[in-house]
Amino acid sequence: MSSNLAEFKNLVGTKFEMYNSLFTSLPFHRVEKTGILLSLFLLHCEDGFKNEQSPADIIESFFRQYTSYREEKDQIDLLFRFIQYSERQVVLFDALEDAAFGATHDMNGSGTLKQLQTEVIQNNAEQQLAEKLKDFSVRMVLTAHPNQFYPSAVLGIIHDLGKALQKDDTVLVNTYLQQLGKTPFFNKKKPTPYDEAVNLIWFLENVFYHSAGNILSFLHSTFPDAVKGQNQLIRMGFWPGGDRDGNPYVKADTTLKVAEALRGSIIKCYYREVRLLKGRLTFQGVDTLLATLEERLYNNLFIPGYKADLSKDEIVNTLIEIRDILIAKHNSLFLSKVNNLLNKVNLFGLFFASLDVRQDSSSHTELIDLIVEKTSVLPKNYKSLAPEAKIKALQNINSLVVDTDIAKDAFETLEAIKTVQTFNGVEGCHRYIISHTTSAVDVMEVYGLFLMSGWKKEHLSIDFVPLFETIGDLRNAAKAMTLLYQNEAYQQHLKRRNRTQTIMLGFSDGTKDGGYLMANWSIYKAKEELTRISREYDVEVVFFDGRGGPPARGGGKTHQFYASMGQNIANKEIQLTIQGQTISSNFGTRESARYNMEQLMHSGISNGLFSSRTTTMSSSEEELLQKLSDESYEAFMVLKDDPDFLEYLNFASPLRYYAEANIGSRPSKRKAGKLNLNDLRAVPYVGAWSQLKQNIPGYYGVGIAFEKLEKEGKWQQIQELYQNSLYFRTLIGNCEMAMSKCFFPLTAYLSNHPKYGVLWNMFHDEFERTKKYTLLLTGKSELMAERETDQLSIQMRQRIELPLITIQQYALTMIREKGKADSADMKIFEKLVMRCSFGIINAERNSA
Repeated sequence: MSSNLAEFKNLVGTKFEMYNSLFTSLPFHRVEKTGILLSLFLLHCEDGFKNEQSPADIIESFFRQYTSYREEKDQIDLLFRFIQYSERQVVLFDALEDAAFGATHDMNGSGTLKQLQTEVIQNNAEQQLAEKLKDFSVRMVLTAHPNQFYPSAVLGIIHDLGKALQKDDTVLVNTYLQQLGKTPFFNKKKPTPYDEAVNLIWFLENVFYHSAGNILSFLHSTFPDAVKGQNQLIRMGFWPGGDRDGNPYVKADTTLKVAEALRGSIIKCYYREVRLLKGRLTFQGVDTLLATLEERLYNNLFIPGYKADLSKDEIVNTLIEIRDILIAKHNSLFLSKVNNLLNKVNLFGLFFASLDVRQDSSSHTELIDLIVEKTSVLPKNYKSLAPEAKIKALQNINSLVVDTDIAKDAFETLEAIKTVQTFNGVEGCHRYIISHTTSAVDVMEVYGLFLMSGWKKEHLSIDFVPLFETIGDLRNAAKAMTLLYQNEAYQQHLKRRNRTQTIMLGFSDGTKDGGYLMANWSIYKAKEELTRISREYDVEVVFFDGRGGPPARGGGKTHQFYASMGQNIANKEIQLTIQGQTISSNFGTRESARYNMEQLMHSGISNGLFSSRTTTMSSSEEELLQKLSDESYEAFMVLKDDPDFLEYLNFASPLRYYAEANIGSRPSKRKAGKLNLNDLRAVPYVGAWSQLKQNIPGYYGVGIAFEKLEKEGKWQQIQELYQNSLYFRTLIGNCEMAMSKCFFPLTAYLSNHPKYGVLWNMFHDEFERTKKYTLLLTGKSELMAERETDQLSIQMRQRIELPLITIQQYALTMIREKGKADSADMKIFEKLVMRCSFGIINAERNSA
């Protein structure tokens, strides 16, 4: 047993049992009886599923054997109490994991910056490191994708509970558990985009500000000759308030309000730190400078109506002057504290996190069509023009006096970007992301809209970021970018933007479109080709990965993907989205945030310094992976094209209740109307499969591909690929994680369903097939055997959620049986379904 696993068993497993017993002594109505009955119910569920009972049978037999409840009202009341109790068990487990993070992870071991220090010294690579760090950085972009089922109040309790658990303060733990008992676990109304922004700003203030600052201080002190200049190394991005894709509630004033909140938040952080510095730097010549800086920060932060007149340069120059005085006159006393603050100001400026604006390409096309119809700024036959002619027309546009009827908010948004840059600095808002980019025209239409709104070409301080998502778009990405690079106007724009082009690649819709293997492989191949053509046109390409929490949405052990890239794929920067629950689970504490940021930084830096690979795989290995992806894609398309596929998900899972869960500001579908896969968002799609415990997007087609190639005599080649390629091992490892969270006995009652039984059996067969070949490939007897701590965490969480998934499936069964016969009954069971969703998703961590 590893030391990390032993620590996990002691600090999480044992303590969970101990503190869980405190729940039964909480002074709440019938709580003790609930706890005892829930323990019995858990055992009854385990036995029931072993005996192939359905969730409905398990619940009915439980009430018959263990309770005197015979009225449906009393039974439903107990089920709701089970849910409330389980939800709080999940919170306790989350808090225990967070509190134990430092003990269950080697903070100086593999993948940390401490290890990087050892590697650099051993390889005499100080000069190479300095060269790499000139322009390397990690950009983490916080998004409000709605896969976080904890309200902000509960997140706050988890944070405080974790601290109390670290100190073994039983009295305080008991107090927080009582607070949990009184705190609602669901939002009564949908959060606004501004609410979502405020929730994430809490993480910026309380976690990232400190963790990123500590990492920079470590790098500056450890590699003083390598970490120089203005390169920030760590950059924060932000989507709430800027992400309009499918969210009609994000307006221009939302963007301005969020930008102001970000600015106020970082000034508050500086103000707190300057006040602490004042207590130490009481020396002549320094104290007056600090007092003046404190006053300037205070005025910009607290005085109502005060004109924002503070600049980053003013703060930096004051701190440099203080630093110089400390060195010259005060023996460098407390110099490290000043340097720490200076590092943070250089990192966060007055913007804290760069606010990205994002919109779907179809919205721009609709707007352009309207402009063609209502104005003379574009030719009337624009719609029928060839792509090259459209681009030519768009690049020579003059400023347009916008009619108030023509998409006023779209143009106000472009004006708002200018305002944000004025007050927060250019870095505060300089990227416009174009979702569902299919061609160069999609990018140039946005370029043209900026010109129409009054921006001048020579002052266009904006990076246009195409987002390629579907399999077809990923395959066409290089062609689209080639057409852009060949355009003279866009070439001139890139020159003014330091010849750097950011391209975003989305995992979620790729998986939804082409299945797990093909989505991942298509992104890899797109990166390879985009790197090649960007180098051909002397453009520095930076890839921005849209990653969700689970493997099916590009999550899992993401740092291993970056560590596995060869020099045929650009790795100047690592950029990725940190979505919803991933923020609280992987970056919820300063320790976990520092550890996971270091893992990302180490993977990018060490890959650049110590990798001898010119490519990730040989041509024969690429051919093999292409063949596996093709076979997997073919299997997935058979499934996707089945007319009952999406209907099955809607029938068997809580998919249709996502929109009513009030977890995010945006709708669960891009467009109203009949359910279809294109408009269905990836979060509810993947999340519904997760609650069903089938996780189809995370592995379907992999087993079929393995079996097909084994029959063709290529199994040994697959084994060699697994041994030689970290990229392929990472793909399979994340696939293992998706399968580890499956539990097919939950829905086995559907195996004989007259309409959906065929699909259930297809899913189950593919799960067993993929598991069989994965274990054959890894040489292990169980999934995730090499990641013992993660494996145990999943197993313990699955025991906590077993009552919840059983109750949810029972409620869905009752809804189907009752139909619309009794609307009052229906509402109760629908409420059961939704309430279970919260605990299930939270227990899974990163399952949506």
